Amino acid sequence: MRYINHRYFIHFCHPTSTFFSIIPFPSSTHNSNPNFPEMGSRRSFLRSWSSPLFLFVVVVALAASSADGSRAPRVPCYFIFGDSLYDSGNNNNLNTSAKVNYSPYGIDLPAGPTGRFSNGQTTADAIGEILGFKDFIPPFASNPDDRQILVGVNYASGSAGILVESGKQGGDNVDLSQQLRNHELTVSRIVEILGSKVAAFEYLGQCLYICDSGNNDYINNYILPQSTAIRNQYNPDQFAALLITQYSAQIIRLYELGARKVALAGISNIGCTPSLIATLGTNGAPCVNSVNQLVVPFNTRLKSLISQLKLSYPDAKFAYLDSVRVGTLVGAGIRLIRI
Repeated sequence: MRYINHRYFIHFCHPTSTFFSIIPFPSSTHNSNPNFPEMGSRRSFLRSWSSPLFLFVVVVALAASSADGSRAPRVPCYFIFGDSLYDSGNNNNLNTSAKVNYSPYGIDLPAGPTGRFSNGQTTADAIGEILGFKDFIPPFASNPDDRQILVGVNYASGSAGILVESGKQGGDNVDLSQQLRNHELTVSRIVEILGSKVAAFEYLGQCLYICDSGNNDYINNYILPQSTAIRNQYNPDQFAALLITQYSAQIIRLYELGARKVALAGISNIGCTPSLIATLGTNGAPCVNSVNQLVVPFNTRLKSLISQLKLSYPDAKFAYLDSVRVGTLVGAGIRLIRI
């Protein structure tokens, strides 16, 4: 397996970005670039500490049973759902502050700014490359043609969450339920292309589906200063239950649309995001530990949900991507685990 150049995962600060901690670029890399203006705290250059850099390990294992040693992709198609960690341009034409189709974003991509919340590839792009896809999976908003949708579609939207209202304080986004409705349109087109629902679902059952959602339901919803009403209505465990109930229905809908290989990412240490560190303080700790603990019930319930899905749908594979634990693999030996 090839290792991924870490520069692919350098992200720039954005008001709706998640999973980031403040680490200025070394002067020997990007700070000397004349295209980079001086920026304040909300526009500081950042590098991701987050574990999604290593999530491809589990995802490739999920698809490993399809590998035959050839140069063909491990799976015939790849569908992507989630937020700014995976968004590749779906927010470009929306009325929102959560769009990044301008410099310096995309400076390491041949095409320049594309709408990725990064200087180059996203984690989802890198997973596609590891799986053997020669081209990026196109965003749904780009109106991919018939040939492209048979390879996959990216539905992820910056600032979006499991709940419709999450992230909407910054403008429009494509929440996860709408992403699934968009995928439903794609499935209908694939049925037409392949000639029958049976042929389409047999094909879709071989595809890989990955989703990273829930981050903005906390960062851009539950823990916002103005969200006192929802905090008064739901304690942390009740809010996690609310999210998982909605998420369960959404993942079951994905299954009903033909998905049989599904990887779901848990929430990482969002207490390490710069805005929360600056706003709440850390009492000398590297991160806001109370916020990191806030999402533990969600991850616990998500693991239980995945166990339930495996029992309820034995013809499918569901994988939990542990965004907290897998981060400890940085610098350590990494091995593939077949699931």
